[in-house]
Amino acid sequence: MDILSIYDALLARTEGQFSDIVIRGQVLWLAGGEPAKLRLEIVDGSLIDIYLSITGKYSYHWERRLIDGTIYRHDNAPHKSWQHVQTFPKHFHNGSQGVVQESYISDDPLLAVDQFLGFVRVKLAEGVSGGEMSEKVEA
Repeated sequence: MDILSIYDALLARTEGQFSDIVIRGQVLWLAGGEPAKLRLEIVDGSLIDIYLSITGKYSYHWERRLIDGTIYRHDNAPHKSWQHVQTFPKHFHNGSQGVVQESYISDDPLLAVDQFLGFVRVKLAEGVSGGEMSEKVEA
């Protein structure tokens, strides 16, 4: 499956199962005509960017810095700074760029988006104040 097909499947899933928190979504494009990422607009005015590559790199990023100064992101970029994390290169930025812990998000994008948006839904219901999404999620 190509990246655009995956983004389309994720978009359909988020608009269906997460319509209570996702206002709209769209694929953003590179100048060369390739899909760059999937962007979701969230009910509180924040954004989620989902980036996937054919090589297996990914990022599920909830951008809240303009709202309360926080970010939440699962990614697998192999930063040397995070080699101590048990799930390296997978890691979770929990509220800020420098607060990193283990990430047990699924390698399957459809399951991962369910896990990540489930986390977002809970955080929004709690009023968003610190996060715990590093635990293993049974899928």
